[in-house]
Amino acid sequence: MSVKWFDATRDLAPGVVVYPGDFIPRFCQEDRGRYLLSELCMSSHSGTHIDAPSHYLKDERSVEKIPPGQLIGKCRVLDMRDSGSEIGARDLEGRIEGAERVLLKTEFSGKKEFSSDYPALTPEAARMITGNGVVMVGIDSPSIESFSGTGEVHLELLSHGVVVVELLDLDAVPEGDYTVAALPLKLSGLDGAPCRVMLWKDEGE
Repeated sequence: MSVKWFDATRDLAPGVVVYPGDFIPRFCQEDRGRYLLSELCMSSHSGTHIDAPSHYLKDERSVEKIPPGQLIGKCRVLDMRDSGSEIGARDLEGRIEGAERVLLKTEFSGKKEFSSDYPALTPEAARMITGNGVVMVGIDSPSIESFSGTGEVHLELLSHGVVVVELLDLDAVPEGDYTVAALPLKLSGLDGAPCRVMLWKDEGE
């Protein structure tokens, strides 16, 4: 049985969507004669990335301490493109039961520029996620929380140990169940890290 692969990672390059106030990624490549060498300047939340608990809780639970078992396993992709800019508890009702990892495909998929009305979870939706035993939630917009949010969504998720993945590329990924691997750079002591997110499933499923 053949396997269908999906790369849910945005290209990390100059021009990637940047949240206002974040560092703009800059790359400089030099030709050293026998080899090429590149200097990278970016933030811990550049491109497709993972938020560690320390991002908002400011504790010792940094990104390299996230258990690998939370980052690899079965996941469910939900098509939320009809939900608009607010993904509420009603939008998730009856759709996340039994799912350990949930990735949200929104109308932001495929967009190349920041917009402050990007889709995000409401606090009520975040509480539904933590109440259903989800261990990882991802979204293809710049943040899991609205631009006008107070931090309540991040705090609800991260304080309950839910891994948050932001700025995915789910444009070509149909709704359904998959296996996911979301592996961040092992940046010791930091509040987040860029990551590579791969989804796959047997084509016969």
